[in-house]
Amino acid sequence: MARPIEVSRKDHAPAALREIARTTKDGGVVRRLQAIAAVLEGHSRGEAAHLNGMQRQTLRDWVHRYNEHGVAGLISRQSPGRPSALSEEQMEELRQMVLAGPDLERHGVVRWRCADLRKEIAARWSVVVHENTVGRFLHRLEMTRLQPRPQHPKTDAAAQEDFKKNFARLVAEALPETASGKPIEIWFQDEARVGQQGSLEYIWAPVGSRPRMVRDNRHDSAYLFGAICHRRQVGAAIIMPAANTEAMNEHLAEIATQVAPGAHAVLVCDRAGWHQKGRQLRLPDNIWLLPLPPYSPELNPMENIWDYLRGNRLSARVWDSYEAILAACKDAWNFLTSDFERIDSIAHRNWACVNL
Repeated sequence: MARPIEVSRKDHAPAALREIARTTKDGGVVRRLQAIAAVLEGHSRGEAAHLNGMQRQTLRDWVHRYNEHGVAGLISRQSPGRPSALSEEQMEELRQMVLAGPDLERHGVVRWRCADLRKEIAARWSVVVHENTVGRFLHRLEMTRLQPRPQHPKTDAAAQEDFKKNFARLVAEALPETASGKPIEIWFQDEARVGQQGSLEYIWAPVGSRPRMVRDNRHDSAYLFGAICHRRQVGAAIIMPAANTEAMNEHLAEIATQVAPGAHAVLVCDRAGWHQKGRQLRLPDNIWLLPLPPYSPELNPMENIWDYLRGNRLSARVWDSYEAILAACKDAWNFLTSDFERIDSIAHRNWACVNL
């Protein structure tokens, strides 16, 4: 029988080891500390091991670790496990391949499934893995399945970056000389259709199921015109039966009442026909327009406002009358503006925080 190994370290008394155990959250470390403390107090190796749920040989191994490294040697070590089937370089290449998406002519599909990636991994690196393993690869790469945002074929990414980079200069150029020396507010404006044929939003449901959500097939609708100033955390909205220049004029008049007294507002909006300057569009004296780059709705935080309201107030609803739609629009906007911090959390854009 092997001779019991002695606890040679004397830098911690039994009471000190038990105090460390009391403040330790790892149960394994607690048992090791208590067992070594028991040995130091004179208990036999077998008794100390039994009291703390381990074999004598296990205690012997931990005493070796304690003698060599002290309390730090009792920390649980994670098993390295089975080495990954793909190297770090191959994992990065896999990530880039997933982000680029498949080529229809080459891969025969328009979106990656784990089964498709499994075949591609086998073809590229001669590594055969299960589909579940491919899913774990993707989780390791911090990737998940998301619904893509629609993008117009003519979207110009470079123009969008230039808009954000030069936003302060564009705002200054949009202002008239009469605004010199006055406070400037940045507002974003857009409109959303709200009606009986609404959108279906994401919900939590069991894996593999296809949950149902009510959707009205009738066609009554209204347009919620909304604008927000994320710095002041205020908004201005109206509800109109159509989206046109007349409705836009009404909204501009409403926004003008919410601009701080003595300030000028630069209103950032898309290039819809009813947003264009002309004889029929009446701009209040304290509002000036700044159009977004063409085909760039993602630059407008109002898009996120609409997504938020649809996801929380305006989906999975059946409205039996036009008046009910109007009431829902009003209720949704009041819900948004009832918490001013909510506006800033959704609509804040670093590139739009400029000082003029």
